[in-house]
Amino acid sequence: MNVRENVDGVVIGMFLGFRGGAPLVVFPSNPHDHAIPARSLCALTADDAGSEIALLFEDGARDRPLIIGRIVEPVRQNTAPQVIHDGKTVRINAQERIELRVGKAAIVMEKDGHITIRGTHLVSHASGSNHIRGGSVNLN
Repeated sequence: MNVRENVDGVVIGMFLGFRGGAPLVVFPSNPHDHAIPARSLCALTADDAGSEIALLFEDGARDRPLIIGRIVEPVRQNTAPQVIHDGKTVRINAQERIELRVGKAAIVMEKDGHITIRGTHLVSHASGSNHIRGGSVNLN
C-alpha cells in the first residue's frame, strides 16, 4: 500500500470518543491500526462519538490530526404548510401567507394579520345576527 507521508487538504474521519481528555479519531490513511488522539478547534462531547469530522494535519503529518469541525446536516426550513386534521377540525399553518383561490375568488391571509377577501360578488348570510366589528368600518 503506497501512502503519502504528508497530507494536504481536508480529510473526513470519525470521532470515536475521549481518552485522557483527548478526542480519538480514525480516518483513511491513518498510520496506526487504532484510533489516535487529536487536537480540536471545536467543542466535542461524548454525545458526538460516532460523528463524522473534518480533519487537517499539523505540518501535514498524518500522526498529528486537528479536528476543524463536526460534519452536520444543513438545517432545512420547512416551507411546506403544516396541515392538521383531527376529524373535527382542519388546521393549516404557514410561515408567511395562506392563499385560497378558485377562478376569480380569493381569500389571502398574511402573517401580519391582514386578510383580504376578493370576488366578483360577495354574499353574507346569517340566520342570526351578522356582526361587523373593527377599529373602524368603511362602507364604500
